[in-house]
Amino acid sequence: MPDPRLTGLGSGLFCAAVMLVLGFLDQVLFGASLTVYGVLFLPVCLLTALWVRRGDLLTAPVVVPIAFAVGLVTVAESGEGLGGRLMGLVTALATEAGWLYGGTLVAGVTVLVRRIRLMRRRAAARRYPPV
Repeated sequence: MPDPRLTGLGSGLFCAAVMLVLGFLDQVLFGASLTVYGVLFLPVCLLTALWVRRGDLLTAPVVVPIAFAVGLVTVAESGEGLGGRLMGLVTALATEAGWLYGGTLVAGVTVLVRRIRLMRRRAAARRYPPV
């Protein structure tokens, strides 16, 4: 399993790019199924939270909702013109909020666990310095 360490910006770009590609694939393979898009969003959130570096842990729960909206542009129903596309995007965001909250929760809990483990490791290193 690769173990990349992404910066805050890098994790945002990774997540947004992957969701955009998955949105296009969902549109081609499944006819723009919002449920498939939501299910695919969850592992992307987990990977983003696992691969962000320690110093930028708090950026993961922030970038995943943005990436959800970026990729959603490809699968949201759209009418004619800019107004129709915007209305489709807003409607999709409203109806698929459960997936959005779920993915953000996955990223937040993962980051929280990583942060607690990091703090415990640092405390142990202060208590028992290497000899």
